[in-house]
Amino acid sequence: MGEGFLILLALFAVLAVLALPVLVIVLFVQLSGVRERLSLLEARVARQSGREGPATGAEPGASPRPAAPLTAAAPPQRPVTQVSGDAAGPWNPATPDPEAHPPGDPPPAPPRPAVLAASDQNRPLVLRADRFAALFHWLRENWVYAVAAISLALAGVFFVQYGIEAGLLPPPLRVAAGVAFGLALIAGGEWLRRRFGDGAESATAYLPSVFSGAGLVAVFAAVTAGRLMYGLYGPETTFAALLLTAAGAIVLGWLHGPLLVAIGLIGAAAAPFLVGGADGAAPWLYGHYLLIAAAGLAVDAWRRWAWVSVLALVLAHLGLGAMMAAGAGLSGWMVAQALLVPLAIIIPERRLMPRHDGPAVSLALWRRDGVWPGFAVRLAAGNTLAAVGQFLLIAPEGTEGLLAFVLLAGLTLLLLLWLTEAPGLDDLAALPAAVFLIQLTINTRMIYDWFIAAESLRAPETAGPMTVTLLLGMAALISAAAAWRSLRNGTLAHAMMAILVAPVAAGILEMLWDPAPVIGVYPWALHVMAVAAGMVGLAVAFARADGQPGRRTAWATLAALSLIALSLFILTSAAALTLALAVLLVAAAALDRRFALPEMGWFIQLGAAVLSWRLVIDPGIIWADSAPILSVLLSYLGVAAACLAGLRLLPAGRLLPRSVLESLGLAAPALLVNVLLLRYLSGHPDGGDVWSPDYNTTHWGMMLNALPWLVLAATQLWRAAVSEGFARKLRIGLACGATLLAGWGLALGVTAFNPLWAWSGDLGGRVLGPPILDTLALAYALPGLLLVLLPPRLLILPRKLARAVQLIGVAFLVLYVVTEIRRLWHGPWINGDEVLQGELYSYTLAMLLTGAALLWQAIAKRSLTLQRVAMAVIALTVAKVFLWDASGLTGLVRVLSFAGLGLSLAALAWLNRWARQSMTPEQGDGGSPADTP
Repeated sequence: MGEGFLILLALFAVLAVLALPVLVIVLFVQLSGVRERLSLLEARVARQSGREGPATGAEPGASPRPAAPLTAAAPPQRPVTQVSGDAAGPWNPATPDPEAHPPGDPPPAPPRPAVLAASDQNRPLVLRADRFAALFHWLRENWVYAVAAISLALAGVFFVQYGIEAGLLPPPLRVAAGVAFGLALIAGGEWLRRRFGDGAESATAYLPSVFSGAGLVAVFAAVTAGRLMYGLYGPETTFAALLLTAAGAIVLGWLHGPLLVAIGLIGAAAAPFLVGGADGAAPWLYGHYLLIAAAGLAVDAWRRWAWVSVLALVLAHLGLGAMMAAGAGLSGWMVAQALLVPLAIIIPERRLMPRHDGPAVSLALWRRDGVWPGFAVRLAAGNTLAAVGQFLLIAPEGTEGLLAFVLLAGLTLLLLLWLTEAPGLDDLAALPAAVFLIQLTINTRMIYDWFIAAESLRAPETAGPMTVTLLLGMAALISAAAAWRSLRNGTLAHAMMAILVAPVAAGILEMLWDPAPVIGVYPWALHVMAVAAGMVGLAVAFARADGQPGRRTAWATLAALSLIALSLFILTSAAALTLALAVLLVAAAALDRRFALPEMGWFIQLGAAVLSWRLVIDPGIIWADSAPILSVLLSYLGVAAACLAGLRLLPAGRLLPRSVLESLGLAAPALLVNVLLLRYLSGHPDGGDVWSPDYNTTHWGMMLNALPWLVLAATQLWRAAVSEGFARKLRIGLACGATLLAGWGLALGVTAFNPLWAWSGDLGGRVLGPPILDTLALAYALPGLLLVLLPPRLLILPRKLARAVQLIGVAFLVLYVVTEIRRLWHGPWINGDEVLQGELYSYTLAMLLTGAALLWQAIAKRSLTLQRVAMAVIALTVAKVFLWDASGLTGLVRVLSFAGLGLSLAALAWLNRWARQSMTPEQGDGGSPADTP
């Protein structure tokens, strides 16, 4: 008896100590209320004494102003200004007194009416800047209430901990004492509310919310401690107690206003951390935070305090993440995140079958017309993005990794099949579907586990895992559900989702997971073909639904063709895949012509880019250098033929697709010539067994690298001349980039890899092929001819720029003549300083022939400018003979050289005089005969 008496005495002592701050707060509030009323009375008396004429305000003895309607729970004698009965505060400001501003000043702008109209009852009060400003103002003026709430909440938690540390009571009584303390605070708050009120005009303003909120926190802490600390009851009892406490928070929040709801939610979320536990976080605590989210959403569903829903969901996400980090388990965290999505959809609208009005968030962002979706739509979209987006932060493996994909796929199916009557949530299913595809890309742990399950690495006579089959099957189910939704509503967005998810998943699995070594080449190809068959079925279904093949049918057909091409890539060689992609381009052009689908142009451009990659990079020129010649011819000529067919099928007005097909169609034959020359020169028989230079370090190799880019630049400039707008700018940009690449190769061929100054014994400096038609012609004569002949046909080039390009071409032709003459006298090795007499005379003869040819063309075209150029070449020849040949030639060769020069100059002088006399300024190109040398 004596020991029990001491325990009870200690308990009462603790309660008395805890009651002291409560009494201080009550006294402070009472004095604060008296001071506020006294200040208000003094201000009113001062205004009344300073007015002229009859007073418009209420006289001291006059009857009070008519009160607003009363709340259901408020005392009858207490006038209030809000129909909801909420205490005035940062979220529910009281209606201002019209006499609270100085006389003569305009009255302040009225705030949002506290008495809501019938049309506004269901419109949520969303978070706004003025709400935050009101919150900070309220905290500044009434911070003592917030501190009181926190202190009382901690008192309840520490009361339980005190019983633990002191060992005064058995564990069941400790928990019961904590619950009793919380219920006592709730009862005290309710008594204050009923006796004195909770409005801003009452002396006990906010105190009922403070006591009741602190009591809720104490109850949450005591129930959680009974489970975590002592294991007094199982998860079922814990959930029941927490559910009952959450229901009490909803009821009290209904009576006291959003401040109490905030206190209850925050306290419930913090309870597991304040109490703690020896074994760390328990998996059932995920349900605890789901309950917190449901409680906050339920309060908002009836009272329309939008910020309460946001607070509840934020606390739930933070609590779930903290529990996972504390070791509660990854599987439970993923399931809880998935369950948050339907909770945020069902509870705010209080419907099991959602009917959220549009527009959807993505549509509003796309239109930007000022029409913004309602709060419930934004809340569901934001919560879904937060829930599924967090899956990107984890990389689970094994069963947990497969569970992540199952949850994402299941959530996508749920949103597709469930939200058929909610146009505002039409885009919601795209979020988990996108995360599903991204997880396929970034989950390196599962990809690694899949790699090590390859047939060559696993034990004999063991079957491969079914992971890829399950993943592709889930993607196919998502596509099927999206197709059903599109057939039901006729939306193109869901049709696009149906057409993309499964094919993209197959492509990701092929590129990153490489299933063939694990399950076999043919089984994996059959997987892809099964999805292709599904796309064919979608195309047929869309065609029947639309009455004729339309846009959805075309997209499904393109998806099927892409998957067929992918299966061919798995089964067939590089050449077959290239041909399949080329056929796909032709099919896209045919669909555009048949059904007038401009979107096919984007596919054509993408397909052309892929084919260009295959022809140049992968497998590219390296593959073509050693592959069977028939496969090489089929690949490059097949692409060119497909481009030609696509050009004939494309309808008029498709400028970008047409230009892409033209460029690729011209580039493919040029690349084929490049490949054939490379195959011939890299295995040239004249080199014997010692011939093995890297063609990238030779003069002809540089030309083979530059030729495709030179052709591409010319074709782009040619098409730019007849294009407009963006197409014109795009082609000019492509031409500039190709010109830079071509110029780099040509410059290296002229300078660093020129055979004239190759190192002795450097095989890369050797000239290959027969004279005249050798690698010198390939490296210098061919680009020179292109640079001379192409500029006049490129109408977009300015005249001066075209002339400059032609001069560069002439320089290449001169270099070819010089190097070819040296090759005729020295053989395949033309490096060195020695100049033979015959070689020297050959240069002179070539220059004379060039001058004569130019003069002949000047006469034929009656061009004075060309005549001047011809005479300049002849003058240069004369200077060479007298300044260089005179010292380099000896004997009879020198005699014959000067004699031949004299006779040639005499004949050319007569020819020039005859040409000058036969031309007049009107016949020439603007020059004057008198100016001719």
